[in-house]
Amino acid sequence: MQLAPPNLTAKSTHYASKPSIFPAGQMLPFMLTTLIFFVWGMSNNLTDILVQQFRKSFELSLLQAQLVQTAVFLAYGTLAIPGALIMRRFGYKAGLLIGLIVFGTGTLLFWPAAILGQYTPFLIALFIVGSGSSILETAANPLVARFGDPDSAERRLNFSQAFNPPGAIVGAFTGTLFIFSGIEKTPVQVAAMKAEGSYAAYVHGEILRVVPTFVALGLFVLLLALLIGLTRFPVIRDSQIDIDIAEIQPTEKWHTVLARLVRNPRLMFAVVAQFFYVGSQIASWSTLIPYMRTYTAVTEKAAGYFLTGSLVAMALGRAVCTWLMRYIAPGKLIGIYAVINFALLCVGISRPGMVGSYAIVITSFFMSGMYPTIFALGVHGLGEDTKLGGSLLVMGISGGALFPPLMGWIARLTGSVAWGYALPALGYVVVALYAITVSRGRSNTVQHTGEIA
Repeated sequence: MQLAPPNLTAKSTHYASKPSIFPAGQMLPFMLTTLIFFVWGMSNNLTDILVQQFRKSFELSLLQAQLVQTAVFLAYGTLAIPGALIMRRFGYKAGLLIGLIVFGTGTLLFWPAAILGQYTPFLIALFIVGSGSSILETAANPLVARFGDPDSAERRLNFSQAFNPPGAIVGAFTGTLFIFSGIEKTPVQVAAMKAEGSYAAYVHGEILRVVPTFVALGLFVLLLALLIGLTRFPVIRDSQIDIDIAEIQPTEKWHTVLARLVRNPRLMFAVVAQFFYVGSQIASWSTLIPYMRTYTAVTEKAAGYFLTGSLVAMALGRAVCTWLMRYIAPGKLIGIYAVINFALLCVGISRPGMVGSYAIVITSFFMSGMYPTIFALGVHGLGEDTKLGGSLLVMGISGGALFPPLMGWIARLTGSVAWGYALPALGYVVVALYAITVSRGRSNTVQHTGEIA
């Protein structure tokens, strides 16, 4: 049941006395849902490894290689609303199961794609993986936010999202360890191998290295779907009407609700902020290895470990961010973080090399709380519109489809991979503007109504 926000006379009271973030009596379904955040964190950062692996294996430009990210995140812009409609009709658990099955199917398709040895089948498989991820995010984020007391939604979602960075770390480390062979041929060696006819076999061997990791991930995902299918989930209602699950039916046409949502300026600004944030995050990570290979003497594997280090920084940042939100308003905190990241990326642009690389890695610490906080603030107070509102915020993830190839295009246009980071720097400006707006809005609501909006 949805709980109304408490009547507060001062904002300080809200942050001094916090409700529990955990749902009473529902820890098993809550933790199984939280495990999904680990899984898609692992998948998302395996794609950062694929950018470099496919760039080498298929002899692609940076712009072409970044289509890996486009294939995954384009699905978020096309499958989020259908996923929301499924959940609106059948509930959150159905969304989790469908998302996991689609996701697992996409990862298993890496095997036939590798046997064919062509780039396009991999992009198709990645689009299917992204489709599953889109449905999962449309289900899992609002489910976690509404799994307990609404006043702890931001902290609860940050707790669950805290499992995303460890998954990302495992994904990047696993990819670096098992997908990167550590064999890097010089142009002279490549020319010699092509002349003797052995280069095609070498490249095909490099392509096949992606199969074991993705097949193992797919099998794990399908096992998780089985466990969730066997677990009893609570009915998370999007209204305060206490009715039996068999009687839950949408009371309005979905397009009527959607029309109302797109006229909600607070929600739509959150969607825009999510688009720019996710685009900045994915582009920063997927370009880190090419950046380091261009401006430093580190090897491919070493650059992969730097990527892993950036994800460790994000995991630490998520823990710190969740703690700080007990004392600092979530919107204000991500605004401060956005300004810091803008400054760090300016260092990455102006000082290409190890100094710039460290600056880019450190941005991951300050990315930590942005996605879950923007999401939770965006769906706050939507009530029965939460599923479709959440789907719009998931569609904002499609920024990850646009930013990486745009960075590749900027690099080709300017002749500088470093200048590509101007794009994510702009993204953090948008996040900072959103944070200022939402913080003022919540402050005004407390001052004039005595409630948290």
